[in-house]
Amino acid sequence: MTTTSIDIAPRNRGRLLQESLILTGRAVRHWRARPVTFSIQLLFPVMVMLLMGGLLGGAIAGTTGDYIVFVVPGILAFTVLSGIETTISAVTNDAAKTVTDRFRTLPISRGSVLLGRVFADMLTAIVELAVVTAVGLALGWRPDNGLDLIVLAYLLLLWLRFGLLWAGVWIGLKAGTPEAATTAQLAIWPVAFLSTVFVDPRTMPSWLGAIAEWNPLSATASAARELFTGGQTQRLTIAADHAVLFAFLWPLILAALFIPLSIRAYRRLS
Repeated sequence: MTTTSIDIAPRNRGRLLQESLILTGRAVRHWRARPVTFSIQLLFPVMVMLLMGGLLGGAIAGTTGDYIVFVVPGILAFTVLSGIETTISAVTNDAAKTVTDRFRTLPISRGSVLLGRVFADMLTAIVELAVVTAVGLALGWRPDNGLDLIVLAYLLLLWLRFGLLWAGVWIGLKAGTPEAATTAQLAIWPVAFLSTVFVDPRTMPSWLGAIAEWNPLSATASAARELFTGGQTQRLTIAADHAVLFAFLWPLILAALFIPLSIRAYRRLS
């Protein structure tokens, strides 16, 4: 077993997990040291929820109540996506400030450094989803399917976050500088808006609506709508016909692609 990949031998799994949890604690302590930054991170999706659900919902869907049912699951998916900006910034800043170099000199698994970051941001995702859900409930949204389906919806949201986090780790490692990382973060917005998060694809040209439905974010948003309330968007493609399936497959593909790329990028840091 070499140190160029995440240790997966049984005798190393316990050590890998222990080291990852220690580094997760480091990130959590940063939250306590910078509460304002963490609060802004939480408030951003709340602002989007209030803007889209409270102010613009009536103009978009005719009545705010009708739009709330549609948009809250979408904004939960958007929350999952927007959170990787923090991952990109944290990974890039650690590399720029030579913190990553210090980790590389320690007798720890290289995978634990990356897993520690991912674990910490998964905890952040849980807090973000809880806060945004509370705001959605305050605006009148009510998930009325069974508890098992509601839990599955949240698991799919967190599963998407897991896949996206590895993409964020890779981007952060490859960015090199905080300025380059900021530029990379701009790519998040086209992904968010070219989707079914905020609008029904029936309002788009048919070809654009079909593209939007193949967006991984759309799969999770549509799956969450089905699982929370039974609501469905217009079915233009197979991706919409099987939203729950694709909500599972897209993050799996992202993780399978970006986990090895992230480990390789970490190993090749100069």
